[in-house]
Amino acid sequence: MFIYPENLKAKPMLWLWELRDVAIIAAALLLSVFALARSGSFAPLIGAVLYAFLSIRVEENSVLGFLCFAARFLLLQQQYFEWEEPRE
Repeated sequence: MFIYPENLKAKPMLWLWELRDVAIIAAALLLSVFALARSGSFAPLIGAVLYAFLSIRVEENSVLGFLCFAARFLLLQQQYFEWEEPRE
């Protein structure tokens, strides 16, 4: 029995991540565990966990994409409004 995704052109997913992100997260976690054992620094482990959180995808939207959109909307792009007199 084969189960196909609804959209055959969609990127392959594993839980909440794309397969590319899963491979990057696994490699980063492995390297950060080695760095933790070697030097005692938690910085690489925190970076790997942060990347794992930011690359979570739900319905083709990632956490990082949402944060970038929010920053553009709130901080980086000028908002333009036109006010009109109320019609009676």
